Amino acid sequence: MYRKNAWNKYSDKKPVMDFAEGYKDFISFGKTERLVAQESVEALRKAGFKELGEFSALHPGDKIYFVNKNKNIAAFILGKKPLTEGMRILGAHIDSPRLDFKENPFYEDHDFVLGDTHYYGGVKKYQWVTIPLALHGVVVKKDGTRVDVNIGEDPSDPVVGITDLLIHLSADQLSKPAAKVIEGEGLDVSLGSIPLDDEDKEPVKRNVLRILNEKYGVEEEDFISAEIEVTPAGKARDYGLDRSMVAGYGHDDRVCAYTSLKALLDTENPEFTSVCCLVDKEEIGSVGATGAQSLFFENVIAELLTRLGEQNVFLATRKAMENARMLSSDVSAGFDPLYASVNDPKNAAYFGQGLVFNKYTGRGGKSGSNDANPEYYAWVRKTMDEAGVHWQNAELGRVDQGGGGTIAYILGNYNMNVIDAGIAVHNMHAPMEIVSKVDVYEAYLGYKAFLIAE
Repeated sequence: MYRKNAWNKYSDKKPVMDFAEGYKDFISFGKTERLVAQESVEALRKAGFKELGEFSALHPGDKIYFVNKNKNIAAFILGKKPLTEGMRILGAHIDSPRLDFKENPFYEDHDFVLGDTHYYGGVKKYQWVTIPLALHGVVVKKDGTRVDVNIGEDPSDPVVGITDLLIHLSADQLSKPAAKVIEGEGLDVSLGSIPLDDEDKEPVKRNVLRILNEKYGVEEEDFISAEIEVTPAGKARDYGLDRSMVAGYGHDDRVCAYTSLKALLDTENPEFTSVCCLVDKEEIGSVGATGAQSLFFENVIAELLTRLGEQNVFLATRKAMENARMLSSDVSAGFDPLYASVNDPKNAAYFGQGLVFNKYTGRGGKSGSNDANPEYYAWVRKTMDEAGVHWQNAELGRVDQGGGGTIAYILGNYNMNVIDAGIAVHNMHAPMEIVSKVDVYEAYLGYKAFLIAE
């Protein structure tokens, strides 16, 4: 275990800085789980990965990927050992807290047209007002046509936003607790103020709908079968005068998704099958068809085993899962000197100290946590130390201060060895989160070492 700042490991910091540039591009484009899945598939295919149907037979070293409903990806490099002897799995989630348009979002009020939203995941609602926001997602028409929506990212695009009460009139507002300063039903997005015709009913709304129809060919009714996500607008940026950090939206958990994917892409001919699994819905409980609780991952393991000639696929799938080793690649709460009191300083995650291992997460007596076995943790420690990876151990804040969970317990239900391993983040779940570049790079090195470990 390394307790010195990981930056001191690098006399030449160029590899760290160069790696961060690729990550900034990834997170700047991937504002939604669909977009992350899209750019992940592009990277996989560029690296020689193919869908299972493109293989006539399977052999060690083959690179295979599966996509589930455009939001969930499982990618494999087949190992030299049988799949039933286990896998090395990196699992991360690619959804992030945000605002979602309701099914009937558009309404007009006093010459403004607004978009009604429902927040997704754990957010401090007051953080989402008075900042530039963008619209991302899909509209699916009744004939099955899918229309991609992206407004607010191109420099020539307009942005949208949520207004706040001016300080001069906010005496009552400021007397409320922070959780009530901005209510969930108050997170409505301003979309326009020019009327189409003063004699028409809802003229401003009609004008906004006209603009959307001209740009995307959609009608108001089509938004019933749409998925429009409201995210912060703009690209990820270097943070700090020394450019040591990255500021951006969605580090939780796309920073671990990117490093996990890159680790897999840079792995060749492993002993055990190497896997990167990117899932959706973690921020709302890992539920649904694209969350970690879905049968998707289990099903693709069964499909692979069938193609590999296993006779008893049910039992073989159970053995493959049980014998697997996994890093639940998810972020950890970085120690912030401005809020030091919420942490146990000797069990906290620090910027610049490298990859973070959380033996357990959960809350109030480890409720909802995986709590990794010490035998497995010892093997992970040995793997990191032999690879020269800077790493640290941490808990998610002081006991009874709060807490949170990851997908680790879900995979642990298969009797699989799992431990949380991620990157320290400041401002977690805020529209602008912060990570250290050197921690991002050390995570990539740690994930890569894990995939080839025996």
